[in-house]
Amino acid sequence: MASVDNLWLVDFGEPYPGEPVAHRPALVIGPPDTFGAGFPFVIVTPLTITPRGLSLHVEVEATQDTGIDHTSYVQCELIRSINRKRLVRRLGSIGPDASSQVATIIKTLLNY
Repeated sequence: MASVDNLWLVDFGEPYPGEPVAHRPALVIGPPDTFGAGFPFVIVTPLTITPRGLSLHVEVEATQDTGIDHTSYVQCELIRSINRKRLVRRLGSIGPDASSQVATIIKTLLNY
């Protein structure tokens, strides 16, 4: 089951310009586990390995815990709701510091 703060390899399918392509790591940001395994959607934000120096991006180191191969950046501005069937495999999870940074940026982006 996909849980908040988990990193998953996601099949984003065919992209429009500026969207994430095909298979790419993404951070699950919702919904909480309380919705249950039967809830058909998850909210994710993709990762990129390109450092763009944007304050909207949160750095995630490549470690055994994260399960990614390269230092990557959570692209908080590219929030998407996807069907759970797009989740290919769990990679790992981010730590509390990165999670807090992502939450702060997303709350600011959504003015929530």
